[in-house]
Amino acid sequence: LVDAGLSSVLPLAPLTGDPGLITALVERWRPETSTFHMPFGEVTITLEDVATLTGLAIDGDAVVVDIPDEDWSAMCLRLLGQAPTDLGGGVIWITWLRETFDELPLSASPQMTEQFARAYALSLMGGVLFSDRSGGSVHLQYLLLVEDWRKAGRFAWGAAVLSYLYREMGRSALQMTASSSLGGDFGGWSALLMIWTWERFPHTSPLHAVTGALITQDEVSRGLRWLPAHTRQHGDRFYLYKLLFDECTTFVVSI
Repeated sequence: LVDAGLSSVLPLAPLTGDPGLITALVERWRPETSTFHMPFGEVTITLEDVATLTGLAIDGDAVVVDIPDEDWSAMCLRLLGQAPTDLGGGVIWITWLRETFDELPLSASPQMTEQFARAYALSLMGGVLFSDRSGGSVHLQYLLLVEDWRKAGRFAWGAAVLSYLYREMGRSALQMTASSSLGGDFGGWSALLMIWTWERFPHTSPLHAVTGALITQDEVSRGLRWLPAHTRQHGDRFYLYKLLFDECTTFVVSI
């Protein structure tokens, strides 16, 4: 996972989304410009933000998947060593991945270790970085991205995560109505969206964040300082008021 450039995400993966905050942000999102429209102007999440907050690479090869010649079941067996019985359309349940590859045996061979690592990476991509609205499944096409670990390490993961989040924000904004709430119906890395908001709009953030040696090291992503925090879990009206009226001019330009 270190070779693949994904290890910086592991500590941030447990952060869960706050539906109220995400709904408020989507309501201010404009797909035409990929920006949030605020009373003081337009702002957005940048590649530099992604690199600073998550540690993911923003330079490198494009994250592109070539559909394999072999069937999905054969590919799953080759790269994971196991395959579920129901692989309709190449979609696999994340719960199956987590149950099947729950604990690496102490006597595991290097091949088995790689298979377990691929299963974890697949779960990470489908459940966190490129999550969709399917309710807990991931397409096996993502497995091909970690077939070769060193090739995976050349990918611009941060750029791919941000473009995917832009797309999902646009879809959600177009589907929302004035009275609707997204709830759990949101794709993309919601934790990245929330951490960016807490950094840029401090008055929306949880009360405490870790400071000190943990985030002074260059190799440590700044997003780690929010790990002990719990989201407020207020409704979207609360956050809209915070973003539009309550100290609306408080926007941190540099993080």
